[in-house]
Amino acid sequence: MMEDVATDPSTPGSEKPRRARRTRMTGAERRQQLLVIGRTLFAARGFEGTSVEEIAAKAGVSKPVVYEHFGGKEGLYAVVVDREMRRLLDMVTSSLTAGHPRELCEQAAFALLDYIEEHTDGFRILVRDSPIPQSTGSFASLISDIATQVEDILGREFKSRGFDPKLAPLYAQALVGMVALTGQWWLDVRRPRKAEVAAHLVNLAWHGLDGIEQKPRLIGHRKA
Repeated sequence: MMEDVATDPSTPGSEKPRRARRTRMTGAERRQQLLVIGRTLFAARGFEGTSVEEIAAKAGVSKPVVYEHFGGKEGLYAVVVDREMRRLLDMVTSSLTAGHPRELCEQAAFALLDYIEEHTDGFRILVRDSPIPQSTGSFASLISDIATQVEDILGREFKSRGFDPKLAPLYAQALVGMVALTGQWWLDVRRPRKAEVAAHLVNLAWHGLDGIEQKPRLIGHRKA
């Protein structure tokens, strides 16, 4: 591909070509570019498989530029993870608008599946264990945050049915964890279609809750 050229205005009538000036990115634009590139590489190769050299090369900059903006690969990874966690949590919490508990279950399931479908790279990054202690969170902590949003819904439902509302956090973790693990499986297979996956998830969750025992018993020999 030919580069853009322009005649040198300093010499009247001169036909001597010169290189067109590149437009320099602002600091904010460069930071965003590095985040996009880092997100793509982390999703494809993981944290260990991605190097600062490759990030810099993809961005067309030197390694010190990456260090200047993020302090290194760890800092870039932490920002990418934090952004994805906030995006997923916002999608789930903003989806919980219905009044009926079963529809709320459907909305939560759809929110996670929508995120997987629309932000596949982000989900691939989140489901990997974070290799850096200073990271702002992990997928497990994100699931816990989402489960907290569900606790109040289950607590009210438990109370209305005469169950102990103190058990709502346990059931919230179980329900959200079920959806999250199913989402990890669906990430690669993408079958059946999204609406069908959501329907089956809610079928298991709702009918499981519908037939719940106030004091569940163990039928095996182990009691402790």
